[in-house]
Amino acid sequence: MSSPPTAPYRTSAPRRRPAWAGRNYTLLTGAAVVTNLGSHGALIASAFAVLEAGGSGGDVGLVAAARTLPLVLFLLIGGALADRLPRHHVMVAANALNCVSQAAFAVLVLTGHPQLWQMMLLTALCGTGQAFFNPAAEGMLLSSVSGEHANRAFALFRMAMNGAGIGGAALGGAMIAAIGPGWVLAVDAAAFAVAGALRAFLDVSHVADRAPGGGMLADLREGWVEFRTRPWLWSIVLQFSVVVAVVGAAEAVYGPLVAREQLGGPAPWGLALGCFGIGTIAGAVLMMVWKPRRLLLVGTLCVFPLALPSAGLAVPLPVWGLCTVMFVSGTAIEVFGVNWMTTMHQEIPEEKFSRVSAYDWFGSVSMLPLATAVAGPVESAFGRTSALWGCAALVVLGTAAVLFVPDVRRMTRKPAPPKAASIPAATAPDPVGAPTGVTPG
Repeated sequence: MSSPPTAPYRTSAPRRRPAWAGRNYTLLTGAAVVTNLGSHGALIASAFAVLEAGGSGGDVGLVAAARTLPLVLFLLIGGALADRLPRHHVMVAANALNCVSQAAFAVLVLTGHPQLWQMMLLTALCGTGQAFFNPAAEGMLLSSVSGEHANRAFALFRMAMNGAGIGGAALGGAMIAAIGPGWVLAVDAAAFAVAGALRAFLDVSHVADRAPGGGMLADLREGWVEFRTRPWLWSIVLQFSVVVAVVGAAEAVYGPLVAREQLGGPAPWGLALGCFGIGTIAGAVLMMVWKPRRLLLVGTLCVFPLALPSAGLAVPLPVWGLCTVMFVSGTAIEVFGVNWMTTMHQEIPEEKFSRVSAYDWFGSVSMLPLATAVAGPVESAFGRTSALWGCAALVVLGTAAVLFVPDVRRMTRKPAPPKAASIPAATAPDPVGAPTGVTPG
């Protein structure tokens, strides 16, 4: 018997997006763009809100730490919860918490002089929301694409997210100058509301029902077993606990000081950070077409350039030189990021995505608060130049150590599973919504 005709359906209903960009992927990408537009401006706005309320640079640091601490404390619980409940429910609830906390922050700033403890409390609530959101979002994103198109899908997602972050920071800075930080915080609250509404429409019908487990602790233990029994996973997370810490300290503490004293002020540093963002977009564009076979070897080699900004600040390089190394490091880390997500997608079982992602996030950011806290004392003890060269050396040494792990050198891209028999296009399910191997805010 001849197969049913399919051409008429395809010609009468042409696709407006790539075949691999299904409903969930499109909603996740759109929501990520909205939240990044708001959040990157809000990070700047919160700092200026503290300063306008009479706070010092130390108070700005306290508010920033109030966001980071609950992020570290609740990540693992958030990961276990996201693998136990429908992930989009966790994401929407987290967005609602972020929306309420940022709206309250905006009201305080717009109506009077907020107290430091109030700003710290509301920022901590926002960080708590992110702790529950991040593992659920990454698990949802990993389950939204097929293995055949994962590399391109992750590259496009990261490109859209990073581009929105650059635009959000620029727009937020302009809005702060024009109408004040309170309105930027209000816009961020609205962005969380819009993104939460988009994520409420995510389809989780393709995700198999979770088998009854032994409770939260049992889920965490199961995720830990999945994490610790994969040397490529825990070794790179351990590497990034150091890399994220020293790069964060260099960029958050030393970079602005070098810019103020030796490069002419904050504008050159802002330009350098912008070049890093442009580099991440260039890296994502590259990964849209490049599929390296040795995923983790190529990705790890691309971590070495993250030592360049610290070294460039230690010299210090002129502005054009610093912008160049920031662009190169941004491009390189994006190559790592896409390869890392592709590896996670192909190696980790779908039902454990969020728990493993939580251990990944936890390990990667756990040392960041400590590094930023001790950056000042380290500078006083050894000098800023020595501290920056030390940051660069730790990136190089930590990355080189990972190359001794056999699984990192040998991990290869797996071919996509053979496609099932074709289904008439009029009744075929969305190819990206199907199971693949059975997501800032």
